[in-house]
Amino acid sequence: MDLGLTETQELLKNAAREFLEHECTEAHVRAMEEDERGYSPAMWRQMAEQGWQGLLIPPEHGGAGLGFTDLVVLIEEMGRALLPGPFIPTVLGGAVPILEAGSDAQRRDHLPRIASGESIFTLALTEPSARFDEPGVQTRAEVAGTQVTLTGTKLFIADAQVADYLVVAGRSARGVTLAIVPARQPGVRITPLSTIARDKQCEVVLDGATGELLGVEGGGWPVLERVIDRYTVAECAYLVGLAQMDFEITVDYAKERVQFGRPIGSFQAIQHKCAEMVTDVDGCRFITYKAAWALATGQPEAETRLAVHMAKAWTSEASRRVVAHGQQIHGGIGYTRDYKIQLFFRRQKRGEVAFGDADYHRELVARRIGV
Repeated sequence: MDLGLTETQELLKNAAREFLEHECTEAHVRAMEEDERGYSPAMWRQMAEQGWQGLLIPPEHGGAGLGFTDLVVLIEEMGRALLPGPFIPTVLGGAVPILEAGSDAQRRDHLPRIASGESIFTLALTEPSARFDEPGVQTRAEVAGTQVTLTGTKLFIADAQVADYLVVAGRSARGVTLAIVPARQPGVRITPLSTIARDKQCEVVLDGATGELLGVEGGGWPVLERVIDRYTVAECAYLVGLAQMDFEITVDYAKERVQFGRPIGSFQAIQHKCAEMVTDVDGCRFITYKAAWALATGQPEAETRLAVHMAKAWTSEASRRVVAHGQQIHGGIGYTRDYKIQLFFRRQKRGEVAFGDADYHRELVARRIGV
């Protein structure tokens, strides 16, 4: 297992960092918190021009045809910049399910439009139970040929307010069934939710909404398991980038902030907190890239799932420690809206619980190792 970056990945990382430092500034992040769309269409088009939305999509469908680890490198840089918007929902919640289960016609129809930035997708999985497992899918699905009619409520759906399509998990007489559902139709009602991160999560009420069957009726859960594995690691990668930047901002502050006639970074208590931060950041990166490597190289399913659960359990908790130390080292200024460190603290809370928090994934690790 070689977790070092390839030459292509280094180029991707450097290009992404340069672009995001210029385009996704602190001012942009703050502006998107206030914007009802939550993203910049102009930046979205620029990202598509660089091939980001099509990173995993095969060249025959307009994509770059790169691997999952390459995507993780890119998403880490997005986390570092706190990039807002529907990139992860579109790629992980739209392109990946279609790549996993879509027909040739669905791939020809949707993948080129995802790669070009024309279509925005999101995954409508979680319901009022807030469960991420198969029994949590209770939305009713009625299948007639390739048409699926859905009735139920989905909660905490990322960027649904701007989505063109929803990949919806419902339950038919044969089991969990997936459908590609146009978001703008009479049977779909989308309501934005208020969150600590001020990101764009929504309640989606489906009342006789219709969509196209994705995969086979009753065969949706095995597809979702593969999608969730990748989505979970993508969330870990975003947290890695977020935690890295929080650490760097905090160390810079500790060097500059003077108290009692000397920089606060010269005090042992602050030094130890910074040491704990960098240890947690590096641990997060290692365990995330290990899980990404397992997924990208097709390691045995049991080993891969264990690696994914371990990554999310560790990264959720370790990134929380990092941003907490960042707040404490900054003191009172860290809790003011005017200072940027609070942006990282609030965004970490969203990522921490996305697709399960540390307790949830520790339980799954325990089951995997037979205790």
